[in-house]
Amino acid sequence: MPWCDSCDAYRAPTVLTENGHCSTCDSEVDVSDVKVTAPTKAPWHFWLMVIALVLYLGWRLIEGFLWLFAQF
Repeated sequence: MPWCDSCDAYRAPTVLTENGHCSTCDSEVDVSDVKVTAPTKAPWHFWLMVIALVLYLGWRLIEGFLWLFAQF
């Protein structure tokens, strides 16, 4: 865990400078035990729900236009 002794606070790996220094006080932070992982992809069922939502809202939009045109 990257800990800045000068600030006495935890520093996330994303807020450190490129050379591993604290972004607040510019002192060196030990990042030897930090594991940097690639962001994970969204699961397939999330995308299935997004597609279902888009289809549903698209159909409701079409129904709204049909109702609007039927009123005139």
